[in-house]
Amino acid sequence: MKVVVVGLSITSSWGNGHATTYRALLRELARRGHDIVFLERDVPWYAANRDLPEPPYCRTILYQNLDELFLRHAPRIREADCVIVGSYVPEGIAVGEWVTANAGGVTAFYDIDTPVTLSRLRRGKCAYLSRELIPRYHLYLSFTGGPTLGALERDYGAPRARALYCSVDPELHYPIPRPHRWDLGYLGTYSDDRQPTLERLLVRPALLWGEGRFVVAGSQYPEQIPWPANTGRIEHLAPESHREFYTAQRFTLNVTRRDMIAAGYSPSVRLFEAAACGVPLVSDRWPGLEEFFTPGVEILVAENEKDVLCYLRELPESERLGVARRARERALAFHSAARRAQELEEYLNEC
Repeated sequence: MKVVVVGLSITSSWGNGHATTYRALLRELARRGHDIVFLERDVPWYAANRDLPEPPYCRTILYQNLDELFLRHAPRIREADCVIVGSYVPEGIAVGEWVTANAGGVTAFYDIDTPVTLSRLRRGKCAYLSRELIPRYHLYLSFTGGPTLGALERDYGAPRARALYCSVDPELHYPIPRPHRWDLGYLGTYSDDRQPTLERLLVRPALLWGEGRFVVAGSQYPEQIPWPANTGRIEHLAPESHREFYTAQRFTLNVTRRDMIAAGYSPSVRLFEAAACGVPLVSDRWPGLEEFFTPGVEILVAENEKDVLCYLRELPESERLGVARRARERALAFHSAARRAQELEEYLNEC
């Protein structure tokens, strides 16, 4: 197929999780024989932080504004077998209206932020998708599964809503035998709604266990946050550095955003990445978690700092390694980028 993707970014992973998702998925689609063009709005904050300016598996074209997009790329849209528009695309409503009016093949909206999108739609404050636009896409690809898929079809008029969860790239994420620098680490961009959970499940354990070693990696954290003395900070990690970061931890922490908890069935890509690296996961609790990893067997669930400290200080080493091994097996079997590419093909064939 000829596939055109209009997405937030594939060239820069700075401050977003979209780039790594697109990179792994499109690489696997290309391996399956598809011809792919990625159209990305050229914005200053990504221009200053391009860690993959020219992906080798697709043609990436930067555009400056809507006029340029509409005038230069209309033929591509008409001739493509499939056009996918991603969430958070600048002026995404106008982009979506143009795509659905002019595309000659299947049109799909790829929502990498489904719970956030639906929350904004309910408040009438979504800049990249409207209620009126949803029925015009042939396919709604959602990072969130479970009951949300039925709601998208029933309440929003999506002709087909299908889960296309985040995934892991096994070529980038795999175990590395090495000494551990940290007992517990966390990787994620700052958000107001995640911070209280991060305080509860990492900062408080660090304060209570002075001998422990902790680390938080991610951009946009306010400078005034008082991190404990035994908690390191890394401002930004490029995707190719994630493996080294995870494998330097005895355990890694997953924290879920409020909207994702409310919707359920919204796994973070960090879950699959860390699992593929063979690092045991400690996570907050959210509906649908057991669909991806079995609590107590493949993942450790923590409600408070006492749970976290119990895992860090009391879990036998054999069980720590067992949790990590079982999670890795599950992630590679069901949540690889190759699996997602196959699922996407199946959805497009439905259309």
